Amino acid sequence: MTIRVLLADDQALVRAGFRSLLARSRDVAVVGEAADGAEAVRLAASTRPDVVLMDIRMPGTDGITATRSIVTDRDCRVVILTTFDTDEHVFAALRAGASGFLTKDVEPAELRRAVAAVAAGDALLSPGVTRRVIERFARRQDLAPDAGERLAALTTRELEVVRLVALGLSNGEIAERLVISPLTAKTHVARAIAKLDVRDRVQLVILAYESGLVRPGR
Repeated sequence: MTIRVLLADDQALVRAGFRSLLARSRDVAVVGEAADGAEAVRLAASTRPDVVLMDIRMPGTDGITATRSIVTDRDCRVVILTTFDTDEHVFAALRAGASGFLTKDVEPAELRRAVAAVAAGDALLSPGVTRRVIERFARRQDLAPDAGERLAALTTRELEVVRLVALGLSNGEIAERLVISPLTAKTHVARAIAKLDVRDRVQLVILAYESGLVRPGR
């Protein structure tokens, strides 16, 4: 199956670079390029991509607003393009529904793996990166008033698994910590995602912080 990708960045050279890197993969096709968020929303509607690689800072409609519109209106996953050390809008983009992020200096092979992973429904935050990203930006967010109520739908074991996911543990590490099989850990994560009606693992982590289940730095 060909993975359809839309590129959204105000710099033509950046878009050309990503297009060139993705062209090396037989199962990836770039179906459009947008220079701003508004164009990205329009192209997402007309080209129906599986994955959008989205810059945050663009003229007019920014990447956060565009991300929120795209994930609300259609079954499409958005990956934020950023420089982690300087862009403090990443967490807002994740809250808007993005499935993860890539730095613009990503290696070619990693880019292609990332696109494939997100298209398959996985979140694009490695366990180690998850904690760095969320803790950095969660400090500045207020608790969501209904987040705790939503967690009430989980079993005690599922709640424990969500806490470990939010702490940055992989399924394998969760399995080792709880003395269960990796498949069982994966099943618990999947059930929590379904019960809480979140898009993916990233949104699960965000909800854990918003509810106060996990506190930054603890």
